[in-house]
Order: sequence, then structure tokens, then C-alpha cells
Amino acid sequence: MSTHSPTANYPRFHLAFPVTDLGKARAFYGDFLGCPEGRSSDDWVDFDFHGHQIVAHKVGAAGMADATSSVDGHNVPVRHFGVILALPEWEALAARLKAAGTTFIIEPYVRFRGLPGEQATMFFLDPFGNALEFKSFGDINLLFAKNP
Repeated sequence: MSTHSPTANYPRFHLAFPVTDLGKARAFYGDFLGCPEGRSSDDWVDFDFHGHQIVAHKVGAAGMADATSSVDGHNVPVRHFGVILALPEWEALAARLKAAGTTFIIEPYVRFRGLPGEQATMFFLDPFGNALEFKSFGDINLLFAKNP
């Protein structure tokens, strides 16, 4: 069981990774490692990894190398990493990236608006093709809250 709580301390680590079976992912990360489950869908599961957010995305075995997962109608690259920032820092970064002409995989937007876990998010590639996600939560204390 995680001994850390999602308080207002920043930054928070975020990692998404592909799995072929969400049941096995829940058994390993949830039951065996003791990571509490947060939000989920039929395609992904959030876990509280000692106060950090890890997300298992379900893909087919053939898609493990270049996997994407449908999230809010976007093809999110499953293999990505990032950080969770305070909203003013996230907004400043989004503005700086837009001003620099950054090509986004997913333009900055807010998901789960008005719900627990409301979050601003954006995806883009580094110069080597690695996908990065930068996020900000409306309330960091709801980092692992489940939607009603």
C-alpha cells in the first residue's frame, strides 16, 4: 500500500506504459505491489505508485512496440513520460511551446472538466521522437480520485 499521499507537493512523476492485459496489470501493480487504483477505463488504469502516477494502457501484443491508446478521441502514445506541474507553470509552458511553433501530438486542453481529477494536458515530441506529456491538476489532492 502506498505510504505517500498526493498533497500539494510538486513535481509528481507520471509514466504511461503498454500492457496486453489490464487484469494482470491490476493483479501485479494493485494486488501484488499494493498500488491503489485511481481512474480507469476499458483501455487504461491509473495507479498510485508511491505518490506518483503510473498508467497501464491496454494494447494488442503486436502493438507493444509502437502502441497508442484512445483517450478523449486522441491517439495517445502509450510510451510517454512527463511531469505534473502547478497550473501557472503549465500555462506558461504551453504558451512558450505555442510561441515556439511546437507541433503538438495533442494540443493543450483540459479533460475531466468539473470532475474529480480535472487536468490540463498536452503532448509533444522531444527532438529524438520521445513523447512527453505535461499535466496540471485542478486539485492535486485528487490526483488518484475516481470519477463518479
